Amino acid sequence: MKFIPSLSLALCFVVSGVFAQEVQQGHTDNNKFKQMKDLLATPNETRTASGAPGYKYTQQQVDYIMDIRLDEPNDRIYGEETITYHNNSNDILPYLWVQLDQNMRSKDSKTPDAKSDNFNRPYSSVQSFTKDNLEAPFDGGFKLAYVKGEDGKDLQHMVNRTMMRVTLPEPLKPGEIFKFKMKWWYNINDINVDGGRSGLETFPDGNKNYTIAQFYPRMCVYNNVEGWQNMQFWGRSEFALEFGDFDVNITVPADHIMEATGVLQNPKEVLTKEQQKRVEEAKKSFDKPVFIVTQEEAEANEKGRSTETKTWHYKAQNVRDFAFATSRKYIWDEMAVDINGHTVMAVSLYPKEGNPLWEDLSTKVVANTLEVYSKMTFDYPYPKAVSVHSERQGMEYPMICFNYGRPNPDGTYSERTKRGMIGVITHEVGHNFFPMIVNSDERQWTWMDEGINSFVETLAELDFDPDYITGNLPKDIIPYMSGDQSYLSPIMSQGDYVHQFGPNAYTKPAAGLYMLRQTIMGPELFDYAFRTYAQRWMFKHPTPSDFFRSMEDASAMDLDWFWRGWFYTTDVNDIGINSVDEYYLTDKPTQQASESLDRISKRYNIKVDKDKLIYFAKVEEGEKNMEKKKATDFSALNDYISGLTQKEKDALVDAPEHFYQVTFEKPGGLVMPIILQVTYEDGTKDRFTYPAQIWRYNDKQVSKVLKTQKAIKSFEIDPDAETADVNTDNNSWPRSVEPSKFDKFKEKIKS
Repeated sequence: MKFIPSLSLALCFVVSGVFAQEVQQGHTDNNKFKQMKDLLATPNETRTASGAPGYKYTQQQVDYIMDIRLDEPNDRIYGEETITYHNNSNDILPYLWVQLDQNMRSKDSKTPDAKSDNFNRPYSSVQSFTKDNLEAPFDGGFKLAYVKGEDGKDLQHMVNRTMMRVTLPEPLKPGEIFKFKMKWWYNINDINVDGGRSGLETFPDGNKNYTIAQFYPRMCVYNNVEGWQNMQFWGRSEFALEFGDFDVNITVPADHIMEATGVLQNPKEVLTKEQQKRVEEAKKSFDKPVFIVTQEEAEANEKGRSTETKTWHYKAQNVRDFAFATSRKYIWDEMAVDINGHTVMAVSLYPKEGNPLWEDLSTKVVANTLEVYSKMTFDYPYPKAVSVHSERQGMEYPMICFNYGRPNPDGTYSERTKRGMIGVITHEVGHNFFPMIVNSDERQWTWMDEGINSFVETLAELDFDPDYITGNLPKDIIPYMSGDQSYLSPIMSQGDYVHQFGPNAYTKPAAGLYMLRQTIMGPELFDYAFRTYAQRWMFKHPTPSDFFRSMEDASAMDLDWFWRGWFYTTDVNDIGINSVDEYYLTDKPTQQASESLDRISKRYNIKVDKDKLIYFAKVEEGEKNMEKKKATDFSALNDYISGLTQKEKDALVDAPEHFYQVTFEKPGGLVMPIILQVTYEDGTKDRFTYPAQIWRYNDKQVSKVLKTQKAIKSFEIDPDAETADVNTDNNSWPRSVEPSKFDKFKEKIKS
């Protein structure tokens, strides 16, 4: 039987089919300017929506008393320490976590096993082959003698690679204090053989330069929002530490010179009378360094090998870590720095191998760094900042850092070596501010110390030398950002799994903040907001949310589009000029104008007097002798102006002679301001800046109209490479445009 649907049913099918085709799927808000509430931590009593610490914010305190002994013949560190742990949180703690960073070098370390290796290079130097295949692995790592409570009883503890859990006899309640003791030793690694952030350097004559850090078991950070920061130390992502007070005795050979975190408590016992006198002289010298130990004295000293010892005693208050450097080879100079009426000592220690570069520059660079960072953040609160020279290091600790930059054996050096030394000293001294004081979590968010610090470092370097090549400007990050996306990670990534760690954690955030200051916000707004963040979180533990929110809160600028794009994605900036069209004025409607006016007339049933309008006509490609085509009867406009009051006429500006429509395209995923430079035919230039918000309604293409008195010869986007534009091929519009004239009407108005 043949089935014939009824007419109504057929219509139903047809109509439903039509509607089905018209139904479109919805979508979430994908606009580049949407707010970041989906990415930032929820505000609460500990961290507010403004980015400031809340009224219930707490952090722990950890105090250390240590006796340390350097065994120079065997290159070992022996130590005993007493830790006083203050539970300032609102939580009950059944156990404590301790960092054992040296265990990254222990024989059973998993760090080497976590690295892929292969035979991509089917050969090896004899030296490398011997080290990798014939020599026994370096016997690093802490050798724990005991972990005891204050009562002398053994504490239950478990070592998990670079972390140790100490189980408490009784859970530690809020407001309570727990004291315990540890005794340990470890073999010191040679940084030129085994690498590392600390260790020793061996010179040809057998002398050593000891730059010692991560040398004692250190408490992990605990907070009542995120809990313990006890991620394993794999050798890359650095450290999270609590603030506290240190009382440290360090015993070394009697002919050594030493510097360390804190204030020396016994100068009369470890320094000669002449050295003490020079130290006092240095406190009054604000223009040039004073030598405490000269090169001649250091060269004489390094020839001996004392079998006696001295104990240097240091105390430091409210610091998050402790480090020291010691050698009989050190030259020592100091200079006073005025930080807003407060005297801080800039100090340098270096062997003769660092000269002449180090005596010429190190202490001066330290002083400049303290001055610039203090202006950008807060007055440097510690009594000194020490720069210690080591051949292959660049590492920071409170009040002291280890820096490379070694001349050739004959004392000559390249501009690259000099620039590298200035950069590393500035960077490592700058770390006193980030993260030694603004104490972010380096293990989790490397960019919060390295990237922010690299940004301020850039300002300090340019202050020291306006021609300094910083490597941290927006143009410097273009090769990284335009690279293979499979080897890129967002800045907001934990550092242990990032492919290109340096650009990701250092250069990209630094370049972004430089762009934010110079191009997007302006120095005045940026600097106030940046100081607000730094001062809110000095001696506290900020998170990325606290930084992002503080910058917006103190500037009244919605920067969510910038944080989202630059920090949370690997999108690139590529803005270009799609086209430039020139227009001229005419009193005769163009075909496009006529058709548009006719549609308006029919739709609204009104009569449009076309003689009362002014029209814009496009200059077509190859069109010549435009003056003959232009109508010059602007009677409608003239009649309108004639009807104005004299005050209104006086407020009029000269009529523009040239009209250009510039259409911009954005192949890149990032939104950025558009910086447009125009060059007029007479050689003069103008610059126009359109905020990033111009892309709110169209993420692909936008246009701007320029009305000028002079004819424009060329157009260029981002002429100073301020926005990290990865493709400059589309940044220019070189086509010469023939200008229109408006002289007769202009003269008519003037008359």
